[in-house]
Amino acid sequence: MCATLMLGAAAHADEKKADPAGTWIWTMPGRNGGPDRTNTLTLKVDGDKLTGSVTAPGRGGQVNTTAIEDGKMTGGDVSFTVNREFNGNKITSKYSGKLSGDSIKGKVDTERDGETQTRDWEAKRQAPVSDKPEQK
Repeated sequence: MCATLMLGAAAHADEKKADPAGTWIWTMPGRNGGPDRTNTLTLKVDGDKLTGSVTAPGRGGQVNTTAIEDGKMTGGDVSFTVNREFNGNKITSKYSGKLSGDSIKGKVDTERDGETQTRDWEAKRQAPVSDKPEQK
């Protein structure tokens, strides 16, 4: 019985480690040597389905928020798609990665004008903001 409880506790701990829900941040190099661009991913989990959005800086200083599509969670693997449109051009980015603790590390394939570029991405989980006042 003890062995069963220990295996159950270990399985529960593994499930806890593979929880992508929350806010994630990563930085990409700016275009043409410009300043780095910080992206924010907010994920929610419902079974093996992921929902949420990506917020990223756009041209001219505006901030764009786009819902993710086709979000999936299988074991520690996450994947989702982000579709954006700019000046009539559709840009599709397909993210895939492995969740490990407070990090998601993987690849993003971005398709624009029939060409696909692949690059690495690594997002770090942001600590939740507490609504509780600090105790001294």
